[in-house]
Amino acid sequence: MLAGRRGGAVGRIVGVADAERQTLLGQAWSSVAGESAVPAELRVEGPPSGELPSTLPVADAALACTGVALLAAAALGAQRSGAQRSGGQRSGGQGSDGRPVVSLRAEQVAAAVRSEAYLRVDGAPLEPGFAPLSRFWRAADGWVRTHANYPWHRRALLAALRLAPAPAAPEPAAVAGVAAEDPMVDTVASAIAELPATEVEDRVVVAGGVAAALRHPEQWLAHPHGAVVAKQPLVATTHYPTGAPRRRRHTADPTPLPAAGIRVLDLTRVIAGPVATRYLAALGADVLRLDPPDRPELPLHRLDGLVGKRSALVDAASPDGGQQLHDLLAGADVLVHGYRPGALARFGLDGAELARRHPGLVVVTLSAWGSEGPWGDRRGFDSIVQSAVGIAARESPDGDRPGALPCQLLDHGTGYLCAAAALDGLRRQAEVGGTWVRELSLARTAHWLLGEPATERRPAVPATESDWLTEVPSADGPVTTVTPPGSLDSTPLRWPELPLRYGTDAARW
Repeated sequence: MLAGRRGGAVGRIVGVADAERQTLLGQAWSSVAGESAVPAELRVEGPPSGELPSTLPVADAALACTGVALLAAAALGAQRSGAQRSGGQRSGGQGSDGRPVVSLRAEQVAAAVRSEAYLRVDGAPLEPGFAPLSRFWRAADGWVRTHANYPWHRRALLAALRLAPAPAAPEPAAVAGVAAEDPMVDTVASAIAELPATEVEDRVVVAGGVAAALRHPEQWLAHPHGAVVAKQPLVATTHYPTGAPRRRRHTADPTPLPAAGIRVLDLTRVIAGPVATRYLAALGADVLRLDPPDRPELPLHRLDGLVGKRSALVDAASPDGGQQLHDLLAGADVLVHGYRPGALARFGLDGAELARRHPGLVVVTLSAWGSEGPWGDRRGFDSIVQSAVGIAARESPDGDRPGALPCQLLDHGTGYLCAAAALDGLRRQAEVGGTWVRELSLARTAHWLLGEPATERRPAVPATESDWLTEVPSADGPVTTVTPPGSLDSTPLRWPELPLRYGTDAARW
């Protein structure tokens, strides 16, 4: 049995020799799959990556998250094929103990968890990852991080500080991406410098924006919401008894992928959720992403998160759009969403209601802070969570200025854990029936990461991303992106051959 805590009796995952990797993999597998046996041998090739230098085990955590997703895929594939091999009759041999083999390359995983950094359209990079008002600011008593990539969050930030935009200040539309410059930077800096960091945090949140004061890990654990997060599992599970087991069989394809034919409705944005659903697409699922027509996604995330999927625009807040959403859910096997608790009830997407209206569904719910506790209804992003929970303080280069992880691991790692939770939910549903709801949050993934011992920050080494890049077609020209990490029985995963077309597909299966 795999234990979920450091110091417990963690059963070995065959093929992984490194002790830290073994521990993290064991914890992640236990949280996703409970006491289920590990279905395959996981081989990790390559040394711990210096491409992700950190005082935290970032590279090993990334490998654990992707590795667990591959193992969950192997378990589902074995169940669906009725064989003891993932993905049906794939060739590639067996592991040392007779089980099938799944494998990862450390360098490829390091590139995958920074996929947005390598995105190119017709050979040219996209806009910066962060807008000028998305950054750390020095407050009267410390530091505070804001997020203003989206125009509506920029407006909320300025309103919270009681600042009127300068007459010449551009407000970049989401369709055009984030701006490289913003004439309000100095004005915002002056306003924040006069206020305590937590007051800025509170003001911005009340205004509908996104911000978090810089805290140290021990301060976060003493915070009311930090205490709630610390008690939650890495992957929470709720099982509703409604719904008979769905016997999802593979197609006639002699080498089907584990999720072949599975329908996934994707109601996520930015990075974490799209990482989960694009990985399900690489494992064979039919993924349909829905976006609201009045709040288009930024180009960077639109392209990076849409690979392998179809994309449609639906206004779920309208009567017709709400009915369309539930019509799609009636034909779906999996729902992955990033709605906060208040929106869940408004759209009829809370677990109990979904179990009543769509019995047998597997639901993966993703949020920044989790659904419980005083921050359960707050917005958040990877960089904001890093500030609040103490990661930015832990990664400080000098003990004063905030630092950051070498990648947005909370997003990417949680995304792969979401994919694993969906795959494992499908396996459980086919076995015992019911409606399965899995809940994950960036804050809980951060708590897991911070619970590991400090590591020595390795010097950064040149990246080898060219070995892991591929091109997919789009209306704007070929898009260069990172290949999906991992192999099943020696067969590397590939993105489905679908062109990237944001919002142009029909909202139907």
